Amino acid sequence: MLAGPDKKLLELGLRRAQGPDGGLSASKYSYIGGELSPGARSACQLLAAGHSLSPLLPFGLSSPRPRAPDLSVPGFDWTSNVLAGKLYGVPVRGTVAHSYIMSFSSLAEVQPRVRVPAGGGQGTLKPLDGDEPVDFLPLAESWLRRVCQTLRVPHDRVNHGELAAFVSYAIAFPHNFQGLVDTYSIMGSGIPNFCAVALALNQLGYRTVGIRVDSGDLGKQAREIRQVLRTCSADFQVPWFATIPIAVSNDISERNLEELMQEGNEIDMIGIGTNLVTCPLQPSLGCVYKLVKVHGCPKLKLTEDEEKMTIPGSKVVYRLSNATGLAFMDLMALEEEPPPRAGQEVAVRLLGRSEEARRVTPTAVEILHRTYFKDGQVCQVLPGLLEIKSHAHASLSMLSPAHKRLQDPEPYQVAVTEKLHFLLSDLRRSSR
Repeated sequence: MLAGPDKKLLELGLRRAQGPDGGLSASKYSYIGGELSPGARSACQLLAAGHSLSPLLPFGLSSPRPRAPDLSVPGFDWTSNVLAGKLYGVPVRGTVAHSYIMSFSSLAEVQPRVRVPAGGGQGTLKPLDGDEPVDFLPLAESWLRRVCQTLRVPHDRVNHGELAAFVSYAIAFPHNFQGLVDTYSIMGSGIPNFCAVALALNQLGYRTVGIRVDSGDLGKQAREIRQVLRTCSADFQVPWFATIPIAVSNDISERNLEELMQEGNEIDMIGIGTNLVTCPLQPSLGCVYKLVKVHGCPKLKLTEDEEKMTIPGSKVVYRLSNATGLAFMDLMALEEEPPPRAGQEVAVRLLGRSEEARRVTPTAVEILHRTYFKDGQVCQVLPGLLEIKSHAHASLSMLSPAHKRLQDPEPYQVAVTEKLHFLLSDLRRSSR
């Protein structure tokens, strides 16, 4: 949400994830919906934190893959975790690592110099619209001289090991070439080498998929890179070159992401790893397991710590919306109570407050509690990942911006019905 609807998000947290399945969980759930801001705490989140209810149901791996479809839904667009792609169908995308680029020292190390076509046999990189193979390295070198002249960069200062890495990657993956340009000097080596290889690919009919920066002032560098791309686009008459996607990464968190977006920038894609999968602002979730009903009798865990006190009885959760279509309250009711109805007034008590009952009239009412697993059996078809992602998008769109802002978010209201409030009060008195 902070990045904005026009930015693509790549989850890169596998190598930072904690626990045996932490990386897979991060890949799956960041794809479904990303993170909620601090104010958007629904009843379901409160339940997870201990307000009991009847049971409710990286930079890591880098792998070049085709572009995933634009689902136009919040949450992350891709993951670098190849296993998450295999198991869950999360779209996979990645780039190269600095270690890969640093492993090359000279142009003599370019591998492979030849590419094996699908039909078998060896042959150099073929143009998309022709059969005659082309030796790609000399082509990239010739473009590098032209690019250095245009950008006024000394040709002898460009790192040839970096060029060898880019050329090798482009030969292996001509449809998915993306350059990591900050291993050495961004403007003195990385950008000239990238532009040379990208323009050589363009001459053969291929388009690069992007460029990535992983250090420094990301907003400033993205603007400078965009200007270089526009210059090359105009000088070499390659219109699409000016719009090559620019990706950034480097320990991006909610805080500096907000600052980055406020600057105004030329960033198209954001890779987030450590601060997504390790959750430094809330490194643990203080869940508690307590019983709320035994043999038909409601149970209450009584404590002076208000947050650890449970809410007795088997319950159902309803989401109440106003005339603008925004959710304004989640309401917990005992399961035997009649459900609230749209257009009808209902008395509620806000959790954590001692004030008198207030009356609200919802325009729409949605039941949130659905049973998928009961008596050891799956009792209805489980939704697929895309269906879950779409549902998360619809739910987030119903929250007011006041609940989703990073600074001083407005707490989301959670309430109980009068009947549930009186049950809670009676059990409190009888337990003292």
